[in-house]
Amino acid sequence: MRMLTVAVMAALLAVAGLAGPAHARTTAPRVTAKEVYLIDAATGTPQFARRETRRVPVASLTKIMTAYVVRRSASLDAVVTITKADVRHAAANGAARAGLKAGERLSVRDLLYALLLPSGADAAGALARTYGPGVRRFVGKMNAAARSLGMRDTFYTNPDGMPQPGGDHSTAFDQVTLAKTVLADPIVAQVAGTKRHAVAKTPLHRGHVWKNTNRLLPDDAQGLKTGYTRPAGYCLMFAAARDGRTYIGVILGERTDAARYRTARSLLDAATAAAAAA
Repeated sequence: MRMLTVAVMAALLAVAGLAGPAHARTTAPRVTAKEVYLIDAATGTPQFARRETRRVPVASLTKIMTAYVVRRSASLDAVVTITKADVRHAAANGAARAGLKAGERLSVRDLLYALLLPSGADAAGALARTYGPGVRRFVGKMNAAARSLGMRDTFYTNPDGMPQPGGDHSTAFDQVTLAKTVLADPIVAQVAGTKRHAVAKTPLHRGHVWKNTNRLLPDDAQGLKTGYTRPAGYCLMFAAARDGRTYIGVILGERTDAARYRTARSLLDAATAAAAAA
């Protein structure tokens, strides 16, 4: 009878979350974004999913695909000349800029930093114009790359993610696929994970200092990209190592800048706790 009573009490405590397996006590992440997807990078196992296949704009996360296409098309040491059109396009659309000036000549390597750290639409325009050649052909390459990667619910209309007639869209699921792909490229991974990059003045260009817009760096993540437009909301593509595991996540349609980082940290904390309890 005593043994039966102990067994019943243990069962009741386990149901209440006061005893039993550790995973019974893990806390669900606090997620306020509209679309979210988080995976274990090594296994591809989903850790959290919310409307991950819903088609929505992804703002400047688009520039990760721009970097991917450039890496397949250009030498890092190749030199690109900035034009008035590159600068004018970014300024006219109110986009984030890297402060480039017409006539400057910068390497592709440096322009990747200008593209991904301050999220420069001027750098995106210069790279797309050069390696399309022409922006329209470059966007065609972006969409071809998306198809080749199995990103079936993704369509790009420009290389910078600014709102444009024609309706660019992707999904959290597809963007995680892209993130996993580009992390295998050591150059893109290095650039996207850099907090600050300085370019010294030369006869070819002015001096520049670019700071990464990703506030998870360097302690909470290894990269990859932020984004914001009014239609897309606050977006974040990130990768982080926790306790020997790497997690890759995408947050879309978040309400505020601060909220996207809270959501990312909460997702990572919950995934880490679940892995420890398994």
